Amino acid sequence: MTGRRHSPDSRAARLGPRVVALGGGHGLASVLKAARTYAGDIVGIVSVADDGGSSGRLRHELGLPAPGDLRRCLSALAVDDSVLARSLEHRFDRGALEGHAVGNLLIAGLASATGDFQVAIEEVARLIGASGRLIPATTGSVSLVADSDVGKLTGQVTIEHASGIRNLRFDTENPEAPKAAIEAIMAADQVVISPGSLFTSVLAVAVVPSILDALNRTSAQRVYVANVANERADLRGFYLPEHVEALRLHGVVPDAILACPAVHLASELASVAPGVVIKLAEVSAQDGWGHDPIKLGVALCELADSATSADNNQN
Repeated sequence: MTGRRHSPDSRAARLGPRVVALGGGHGLASVLKAARTYAGDIVGIVSVADDGGSSGRLRHELGLPAPGDLRRCLSALAVDDSVLARSLEHRFDRGALEGHAVGNLLIAGLASATGDFQVAIEEVARLIGASGRLIPATTGSVSLVADSDVGKLTGQVTIEHASGIRNLRFDTENPEAPKAAIEAIMAADQVVISPGSLFTSVLAVAVVPSILDALNRTSAQRVYVANVANERADLRGFYLPEHVEALRLHGVVPDAILACPAVHLASELASVAPGVVIKLAEVSAQDGWGHDPIKLGVALCELADSATSADNNQN
C-alpha cells in the first residue's frame, strides 16, 4: 500500500478512519455495524444485481436496481429506534404484497416518485438517522454473467447455486459506477471487502470496472474479511485459499486478510497470498455462522491502527 494521503491531524485521524465497505447481503451489513464502533466516516458500496425474491420482482416490474441489499444495510446503519427503522425488515405474509419487505417497497416507491434511486436511498437514510452513506455499485439495473463447468450462466440466483464459477462479469460490457463511489474509495483510509457469497455479493461490486480501478489505485488499506462459515462452498472444496485466488484472478489483491482462527489457519494462505498481512481474530457470532459486529469492529480497528502506524513510521 502506498503512503496515505491524509495528514495525522485530518478529520479521519481525529475521529476515526474513513471506512468504505463493499459487498452485499448479511456480510456487508455486519461490516457496517462493525464500522460504527470505530470509524469516523462510513460509506457502503452495495451490490444491486440481485434478481431473486422481493428485489427480483421489483426489478422486473419497475425496472429499478435491486433494493434488497441496500435495505439490509440501511437497517445496519440505523441509529434511530423509530417504528420506521424497526419496520424496514418486516415482510408481508399474505396478499399481493406477500414476500415483499417494507424497506424494499419504501425505496422503490421513493425512487419511482422522485425518478432518482440514489435520492430514494438518501431519504430513507435520513428518515431512520443512518450513521453512514450507502451508494449502489452501479447506476442502473445490471445482471451478473459468469462461466461455469456447465457453460455460461446469467443471473445472481443461477450463479449462486452453480459450481466451477469463473470470469464473473455483467450483461452490460462496462456498467457505470456512481462518481460518489469512486470518490469514497479514493478518499478512504480503509476499504473493507466484506464477507459473504464471493461471486454474487463481493465480486458483484468489486468487478465493476471503475470500482476495480479505484481499488487498485487507492492508498487505503484494503482488508478482505473471510467468511466464518460457508458450508455449501466448503462442501464443493472452495475454501479460503480458493476465495483469495478467485479474488486475485478478478484483479482484487487485498493488503490484509482477517480470518477466524477457529476456522482458518494462516498457513493456508501462505502460497496464495504472499506479502499479505494475515490477522487471525475470534470474530464469529455465537451462532457460528456470521460475524459479531463488536468483535469484528475491534479487529478491523486494530488493522487500521497498524496501517496508520506503519505510514507514520515511513514519514
